[in-house]
Amino acid sequence: MASTDTATRVLSNYVGGRWTESESSELLDVTNPANGSVLARVPLSTPGELDAAVAAARAALPAWRAVSVPERARRLFALREKLDARREELARSVTMEMGKTLPDARAEVGRMIEMVEAACAVPTTMQGRIIEDVARNVDAETVRQPVGVCAAIVPFNFPAMVPFWFLPFAIACGNAFVLKPSEQVPLTQTLAFEMLDELDLPPGVVNLVNGGPQVADAILDHPGIDAVSFVGSAKVARHVYARAAARGKRVQALGGAKNHMVVMPDAVLDKTVSGILGSAFGAAGQRCMAGSVVVAVGDAHARLREALREAAAGMKVGDGLEEGVDVGPLISPAACERVRGYVDRAAAEGADVVLDGRDAPDGFVGPTIVDGVTPDMEVWRDEVFGPVLALVHAESLEDAIATVNRSAYGNGVSIFTESGAAVRRFRHDVEVGMIGVNVGVAAPVAFFPFSGWKDSFLGDLHAHGPDAVEFYTRKKTVTSRWFSGGETGRYFVES
Repeated sequence: MASTDTATRVLSNYVGGRWTESESSELLDVTNPANGSVLARVPLSTPGELDAAVAAARAALPAWRAVSVPERARRLFALREKLDARREELARSVTMEMGKTLPDARAEVGRMIEMVEAACAVPTTMQGRIIEDVARNVDAETVRQPVGVCAAIVPFNFPAMVPFWFLPFAIACGNAFVLKPSEQVPLTQTLAFEMLDELDLPPGVVNLVNGGPQVADAILDHPGIDAVSFVGSAKVARHVYARAAARGKRVQALGGAKNHMVVMPDAVLDKTVSGILGSAFGAAGQRCMAGSVVVAVGDAHARLREALREAAAGMKVGDGLEEGVDVGPLISPAACERVRGYVDRAAAEGADVVLDGRDAPDGFVGPTIVDGVTPDMEVWRDEVFGPVLALVHAESLEDAIATVNRSAYGNGVSIFTESGAAVRRFRHDVEVGMIGVNVGVAAPVAFFPFSGWKDSFLGDLHAHGPDAVEFYTRKKTVTSRWFSGGETGRYFVES
């Protein structure tokens, strides 16, 4: 069991079914971004320690694959119960190490548990196909088998949920798994692996290796790893995809985003404002599904601007553990400096800073609204990853769709309207993988794929949903004929 003294402990890796101290002398402080206090220290493990984890995973594969599919699902049912019993502890861990508000963290942990629930359906979702008589007395069938050793490299912004976009589906399908959590937020996955340790899995089925870019690159290069999942910036996603694919691995690389929210003149104003605020400023804007651009169509712009400013100005900024806080800290002082820089440059380019959160206390940026933004501005083009909302005015729905489609990203988009015709046109023409209708955050539930497009995703098969089973299995097709069945296909027993 890992130590629970979070004030002084150095985190361990989990390899081959046991907690192991890292041999690395390089340690980073894991800090609470709301106050800078040190929660623990995380080792930057060596490639040799990754080798040990991969070796343990490969050794575990035969025994784990031999476990029946229903029994693998039962282990996940047990994991679901363990996570549910400690959901408040997990949520507080997310808030302390990442900074999002406690209600937001609770919702994240709920999604984490939902992923396990979806993976429990593997006796159904992993089924193959069969056709009798593709030719006379010849049958054909396709079965699914595990890929092998799978690894995931995950970001700081969802310490609980994003690792579980991958882990439960991978092991449900009979694979072994290696996780590299973000070195900025490793505590929540340490808690999760304490629960995994209680499942009596064959040693090596799940492994956790803490570390930085050196371990990440070692994962991409390692000949013992068959598939890699990644979530992070678009730039790093491209690096991950190119490097891992060049070594023959399956890859799903989820990159950055610049999500738009289109508001039509007939939108229900109060509900629309609430949806926009939650999308733009939840988790302090540090979400790949954050709506960071509002495209207001026609006279919706005049109605929306003041309503958004007034509502956002009333949002409370502070420590996510405090009751009533709406916007927590950014992950680091460097992130605060970067986000403030985007607002500075937008103002210099001629945008109007309607609500300015740059003067928030150290560690924080308050809700910020910038109007008069055009697609040639950096604040429209780049993923700011902070609580900054850009307002763009469009003359028509067609103009709004063109604005959305100009973006290099295609992760999520929302439209606020009561017009079914507008929704039909929008969903047909917009070049984005996840669409919300009167929903601020269009992230799908676990039973549907997280289907970003364009620079937001590199690969063929997306995270969770049916794509997860496709990604974590290989198909094997068998064509069979039995001559003892006779020409009629009946089975004869000699007397």
